[in-house]
Amino acid sequence: MCGLVQKYNVPGPRYTSYPTVPYWDLENFSGKSWKSTVLKTFQANPKEGISLYIHLPFCESMCTFCGCHKRITKRHDLEAPYINSVLKEWKLYVDLLGTKPVIKELHLGGGTPTFFSPEHLQLLIEGILLHGKKAEDAQFSFEGHPNNTTKAHLQALFDVGFRRVCFGVQDYNMTVQRAINRIQPFENAKNVTEWAKEIGYTSVGHDIIYGLPFQDCCHVEETLKKTNALRPDRIAFYSYAHVPWLKGNGQRGYKEADLPSSVEKKAQYEMGKRMLRDYGYNDVGMDHFALPTDDLYIALTRGTLHRNFMGYTASKTQLMIGLGVSSISDSWYGFAQNVKSLEEYEHLVSDGVIPIFRGHILNEEDEIIRRHILNLMCRFQTTWKKREAQVVDFQAIIQNLSEMKSDGLVEIDGNQIYVTEKGRPFVRNISMAFDLKLLRKKPETRIFSMTV
Repeated sequence: MCGLVQKYNVPGPRYTSYPTVPYWDLENFSGKSWKSTVLKTFQANPKEGISLYIHLPFCESMCTFCGCHKRITKRHDLEAPYINSVLKEWKLYVDLLGTKPVIKELHLGGGTPTFFSPEHLQLLIEGILLHGKKAEDAQFSFEGHPNNTTKAHLQALFDVGFRRVCFGVQDYNMTVQRAINRIQPFENAKNVTEWAKEIGYTSVGHDIIYGLPFQDCCHVEETLKKTNALRPDRIAFYSYAHVPWLKGNGQRGYKEADLPSSVEKKAQYEMGKRMLRDYGYNDVGMDHFALPTDDLYIALTRGTLHRNFMGYTASKTQLMIGLGVSSISDSWYGFAQNVKSLEEYEHLVSDGVIPIFRGHILNEEDEIIRRHILNLMCRFQTTWKKREAQVVDFQAIIQNLSEMKSDGLVEIDGNQIYVTEKGRPFVRNISMAFDLKLLRKKPETRIFSMTV
């Protein structure tokens, strides 16, 4: 396995979208074309419902492992104006759709959503629901920081329909915590987890990262033992993405030499996966684990697991609208990203403008490739139809996979591709064989994190 790690540890996308953001066709994208795809998707099946992602960008301190768009501040007077802007943006989309949409899924991400007061978060959701209808089976979730999530936060969001929360744990070792500037005692994670279960949340998740600076297998082992003692319903156990060239100074607080080698990192993953399986958690996708009772695992067994800019999700809608600075929306036929400047964002929505600054409209080839990469990432297999083979050169893709087939990572049977158990840790590499845009134009500089 060490030889495979060294062979396949190359820069590659995480495929929360296809095409990936660096390969979006910006020249043929416009606000008009974006709105057209939104209406096309919504009007084709208005009863399906939509997904909402709301980006709350504020953090009181910089976690140096983080790759998210955020603003570091202790000014809580920014909360109310920002919420007002998000609600103005939401109203712009509702006016475009021409009716109150059914909201099937809603997720608060960040930044630190629990930077906001419980009262402000409740006002935000009440404002969203004023112009939307909550689906009977709606899934509302948020990301909570164990250090500042209070019982009042959990209760306020529960009262407006939230039943899932995910807490960012990362690692409990103090040396690692100092390196990533996130000092977070186990007691804090224990408190919020127990409060959430006591209040009635049906899915409590923990995020654990491997490959962090100064981290070793002993640190990961101890973190997972403590995590299991709290029995979260699902665990995201994912690889640290070291991309300081993209994320500014935050990830430059330590040297490359402080990071585990690719072989050490793979050992952390393999050990963690064995432990989680022994604890009764099931593999879901490439980096998630869930108890058999959790919606994420149930979605996997039913074949409805989905992946988008929010990561893995138990429900799928064709239309996902992102609200807030830097949020990315997905109409299935196109992607659009909001401006990243807080001041520009608030100015645009005040002027009645949907605040996007770039995007991509998918062509027929894009739509086909997207479907197959989604299948690989969510179900570890895919099958193509004759009609699709008239648009996409699947023989070239098979040729791209030939070495991976020889290495036992995939099995190929006519028009079907299966990712083997051995190949699952390399599903990003396997998906890259389908990524025709990447293969046609290899990046001249490093723009993606390493795949292992």
